[in-house]
Amino acid sequence: MTASSSVDGVRAIAAAAVGSAGLVLESVTITPAGRRRVLRVVVDLPDDASGGVPMESVAAASQAVSAALDDSPVMGGSPYVLEVSSPGVDRPLTEPRHWRRARGRLVKVTLGDGRVLSGRLESSDDDGVVIDGVPVPWDLLGVGRVEIEFSRPDAPDDAALEDDVDEDEDDDQDDAEDDEDGTREV
Repeated sequence: MTASSSVDGVRAIAAAAVGSAGLVLESVTITPAGRRRVLRVVVDLPDDASGGVPMESVAAASQAVSAALDDSPVMGGSPYVLEVSSPGVDRPLTEPRHWRRARGRLVKVTLGDGRVLSGRLESSDDDGVVIDGVPVPWDLLGVGRVEIEFSRPDAPDDAALEDDVDEDEDDDQDDAEDDEDGTREV
């Protein structure tokens, strides 16, 4: 069996297996690693879902793919390591579902005419996306990336977070001394 037919065979088996876990198959790669191979399966949420892929779903998909591969000759007799994961934040935005899931995030994309557009992804629909008020049709949209933000505008600010309040009224240092009730906080 050739490498491409092996990947195609695994892709067919994995697609059905991850579907049973409520996910979709994003990609399959098989990489030689000494005497064994590493089979990487990337899964994602279906088109109508939002948010991140729950780890429980990734675990269920991993078990389903493993069981399906055990029942199939597609990987041959040589050993392999199965890795099932969800796409990371740095995954390219190539499908409409990727763009829908990135709504509200800061994105950067090279358009079909060579311009680079960077800004907040406001919406995504059947016609294309809107980035900082600029509508971009699907046929002009290139591969995009989510820009990593350490301080998102919709995140709570530090003032809104409660500090760890020392509820006893004595001035002990870091609560290392006994409180009024005789207990010691550590």
